[in-house]
Amino acid sequence: MRYRQLGSSDLQVSEIGLGSWLTYGDGVERKRAEACVARAFEVGINFIDTANVYAGGEAETFLGEVLAGRERSSYVLATKLYFPTSPEDRGLSAGQVHKQIDASLERLRTDYVDLYQCHRYDSETPLEETMGALSEIVRQGKARYLGFSEWKPEQIQAALDLPGVERFVSSQPQYSLLSRDWEREVFPLCAANGISQIVWSPLAQGVLTGKYRPGDPPPPDSRAASDAMGGFMSRFRSDEVLEGVERLRPIAAELGLSLAQLALAWVLREPNVASAIVGASRPEQVTDNAAASGVELSAETLAAIDEALDG
Repeated sequence: MRYRQLGSSDLQVSEIGLGSWLTYGDGVERKRAEACVARAFEVGINFIDTANVYAGGEAETFLGEVLAGRERSSYVLATKLYFPTSPEDRGLSAGQVHKQIDASLERLRTDYVDLYQCHRYDSETPLEETMGALSEIVRQGKARYLGFSEWKPEQIQAALDLPGVERFVSSQPQYSLLSRDWEREVFPLCAANGISQIVWSPLAQGVLTGKYRPGDPPPPDSRAASDAMGGFMSRFRSDEVLEGVERLRPIAAELGLSLAQLALAWVLREPNVASAIVGASRPEQVTDNAAASGVELSAETLAAIDEALDG
């Protein structure tokens, strides 16, 4: 496993991170979830990402339990706030920032998180209020660094322009071979301001593993077949998309890679990406994904990938 610096922070994060959206605390059986976390440590993954809203807080609770016996300095722990956790609790107001960080720390059984992220932008709260409150929890030692997820360039710039507040070190966009919009404006802006990408869904929720075939129903043990995990996948399940993924198979095979490793290596070719966050339901998926770290793709391979997906 290789590691990259997270923006302007002093954190070194594994090129492959372990996420918990739709999986731990709900979608994946407890023993398998524990095995996935254990395997992550075995293969050198030190970056673990969650959010207060995942599985209604149960993802944080699960991680708090399984990480309790590990040395706190052995992993980089990230969580988020914004989405509703109750009818009264949502957004990025100062009150919510202070309330939600305390609730997350309690569930995670830790005194601090390494990275506290705004899960989305809150247009109903003044940015000055949000950044002021986030800066307070950093200065109180409850979070070491700050990040955001899926903010627009003008929102990022507005935060950069505020005086006297803590600076963001990470951006968490949905980024993969099938979702590239962030490259045009967000990546350059972030790179120029000490902000790394820690990308979610780098395998397009499993589509880029090749497990789904055009015209075939999803495998019974797959995310797409799960009521708990499959509801967000429709945009990647068209036959046109799946046929493009099929054309990637010989490229991966020629390099001796799995399709997932090819897709992750493609994401990691971008210097502004510090980590690709994967969601695993089985330990062997963790092992396979981790092997993408350090794989370098040639210009010829990158061109062949684009040609395959363009059809």
